Parts: sequence; structure tokens; C-alpha cells
Amino acid sequence: MTDQAGEARDTAAENTDDGVTGKLERIIAGQVRHYRTANGLSASELASRTGMSKAMISKIETASTSCSLTTLQRLADGLKIPVTALFRGADTDRDATFTKSGQGSLTVRSGTQHGHEYRVLGTLKGRTDAIEPTLVTLTDASDVFPLFQHPGTEFIYMLDGRMVYGHGAYEYTMEPGDSLLLDGEGPHGPLELLDLPIRFLAIAAK
Repeated sequence: MTDQAGEARDTAAENTDDGVTGKLERIIAGQVRHYRTANGLSASELASRTGMSKAMISKIETASTSCSLTTLQRLADGLKIPVTALFRGADTDRDATFTKSGQGSLTVRSGTQHGHEYRVLGTLKGRTDAIEPTLVTLTDASDVFPLFQHPGTEFIYMLDGRMVYGHGAYEYTMEPGDSLLLDGEGPHGPLELLDLPIRFLAIAAK
């Protein structure tokens, strides 16, 4: 089939619109071009793989046509990628929390009055599955050590100092670089502060 005949067939199968410059068309154009070059394919080779004309591949990569669902599937098959990869970057309006060093909201918990500082590093509103990262600083050796219990899991990563951390019936001596992943339902918390000040990152997930 000639390139002209192939283009005519492609055009008939598409919902074309001269001068298409919509956001979605531009995103698909960029992704097709990216994956084609990453696979070392020329436009002609991709056209051969997909059964489309080289001219249609050019139109897609310049965002001058809107692709049908069938065309998107043929492109994905030809590039050996999932169809969803062609839309990567289309849904960019997502929540994020950026926290500068030394900032973050301070929260009051049991143990705060004993020199324990809890600084939440970020939260995502309206998410039931969001993690809660907290920077914990222990600066005052005290006989009072709060224990916590909560649904889900928690990950602890030691940054500074040394402490004995308890989880249920077990004790762990933690130093910088040590980590502990635990079931939040079990009572857990510092048992003994060995080298102050102590800082660790606690990430709780439901």
C-alpha cells in the first residue's frame, strides 16, 4: 500500500482537526516521539510496526491530529509500552507538600513536655492512605517514655544519637543508619536514651 493510500485510510480512521494543539495531543505527541527514539526507531519503522503511514506518524508527533482509541492501542503495541504510558504527564494536578529544612508543623504528643519534639514534615489532605513523616528529636533524658499504638505500619530511621527502642516485648539498640519497620498495633517507643541529642525519622502508614 502506498504512503498516500495509507494516509487516506489513517485520516478516515481519525477524528482529525487541522491545527490541533490541545494539551492531550501535545502530551501524546511527546510520548510517542520519546518512546520511538528511545527504541531507536525511525518514523518509517514505527509506521511499519503499527500499520499506519509515515505521514500519520508525523501528524501524531507534531500534535496536528487527535488519535482514536484504536490508533493509541496500535501505537502502544508498536512501541511495546502500555497505553497509559502515552498519557504520562496528562494528570499533573496532584497534591504535594514541600517542607524546608528546619520547618514543618510541631505537634503536641505525650512526651512533648519531657523534651521530646515531634515535627510533622508533610501531609496530604483528603487521603486515607497517606503516610505521615515525622522528625522526632529527643533532647532531654527523662524517666517518662511515651509508648504509641496505632493502626497500620511505621518505619523508623535513626539520624543522630543512640537509643533503645521497644516494640512489644522486643528491644532494639538503634544508632545512626539503623532502621526499624514495625506493626503499629504493637506498643512502641523509646525505652532508654543512650546518646543525646537523638533524632529519628518516623513514617507512619495506615
